[in-house]
Amino acid sequence: MSTTSPKRYTVYFAGRVQGVGFRYNTCSIARGYDVTGFVRNCPDGRVEIVAEGQPHELDTFLGEVRERFFNYIRDERRDVQEPSGEFTGFDIRH
Repeated sequence: MSTTSPKRYTVYFAGRVQGVGFRYNTCSIARGYDVTGFVRNCPDGRVEIVAEGQPHELDTFLGEVRERFFNYIRDERRDVQEPSGEFTGFDIRH
């Protein structure tokens, strides 16, 4: 049985991602996964998601976000780091 270590993904979605319920729906989707972190709007019009968890959980969670907002997302940038362990849940930040 192999184990993978938790990761921290910082993801920026660009396109028509503000004003379409992106943050609320992302938070709702996150409840179905073993992930922690936050989602917030950026001043430049993008949405930032910072999420920590097992890579499979993170990939599946982000896949559902992508699927839900397929028509609105035009670009995605992802950075993978070591987790900080600072989060206890997943929420919306302002």
